[in-house]
Amino acid sequence: MNEDQIKGKWKQLSGRIKAQWGKLTDDDLAQLEGDRDYLLGKIQERYGITRERAEEQLRAFENQLH
Repeated sequence: MNEDQIKGKWKQLSGRIKAQWGKLTDDDLAQLEGDRDYLLGKIQERYGITRERAEEQLRAFENQLH
């Protein structure tokens, strides 16, 4: 899913993102607004994982959406 698709479906996706990564706050989600790189950074920050691990998790999440 590319950035344009994420932005277009943001309201639907934000609830699923919150369910997947419960440590993300409502403020985090409000600031994300479909920005994939920001989401990666927040997942990495909140969960204390590497960027590569965050990328793996996000790719798996995106694959579930298809």
